[in-house]
Amino acid sequence: MREINQFTLTDAVKQSFDTEEGSRFKFLLETFIDHLHDYTREVNLTHDEWMAMLDFLYDCGKISTPERQEFILLSDVIGLSALVDMINTRGGATEGSNLGPFYLDDAPVKELGADLAEGRDGVSILVHGIVRDTLGNPLPGAVLDTWQADSSGTYPIQEQERGQDKYDLRGKLTTDAQGRYYYTTVLPKPYTVPYDGPVGDLLRAGNRHAWRAAHLHYIIRAKGMRSITTEVFFENTEYVDNDAVFGVRKSLIAKVKPVRKDAQFDYPLARQPDAEVHYDFVLAPEG
Repeated sequence: MREINQFTLTDAVKQSFDTEEGSRFKFLLETFIDHLHDYTREVNLTHDEWMAMLDFLYDCGKISTPERQEFILLSDVIGLSALVDMINTRGGATEGSNLGPFYLDDAPVKELGADLAEGRDGVSILVHGIVRDTLGNPLPGAVLDTWQADSSGTYPIQEQERGQDKYDLRGKLTTDAQGRYYYTTVLPKPYTVPYDGPVGDLLRAGNRHAWRAAHLHYIIRAKGMRSITTEVFFENTEYVDNDAVFGVRKSLIAKVKPVRKDAQFDYPLARQPDAEVHYDFVLAPEG
């Protein structure tokens, strides 16, 4: 029986894995074990604290569903999601921001000019712009996958028990030959992240607010380009300076400008907007 104590245990655990020398997996696993064991020794973790941590993670798993991912929410509120986005943003490309817990990968395909709000109350906004590469060239055929909260700060996916279609306020749009995208929707409002689970308990224990700045979510993909997951926020709105999940970047803030009732546009729209939001996205090449 080899001698193992609190200082030799870390190497023993790492050596117990037969991982490929020099592999990324070996590096990630061993670095994680190093940091986890160092943290445990540094704080002199008690049995009760250890079990509370495990119970917390168990509760995160228990409340999670394909339509609500509590672990993503946890990653968001402790800044891990934001840090990964920052590290992985390519030079010249639009900065990344949070995926959030309510993404669905099978949103309906919408035509350019469609109204995602479909008659909902609130300020109707035209959201439009161009998707380009890092050299400034338009990207025809780029796909924008978008989703958002409504004018009360609620995602339809949260209101299915009240008859809401979970696919409302979502859509996949393809840019035209000029790389343009355009559609109308309702201006979203700030909202709190889900507060009824273990992550909500964590926020309350830490005396933190749960409010997110109003935003539009996007995943943007184009052939030969590195996809981005990001958000667009609105200038001079609440919580832009203290978003609960650290998602706001200066480069992701757009202006909401009023639109005249008789305004004309270069493309057909299903609904006349009250205001407009212009934002251009930039994708970097793969590799």
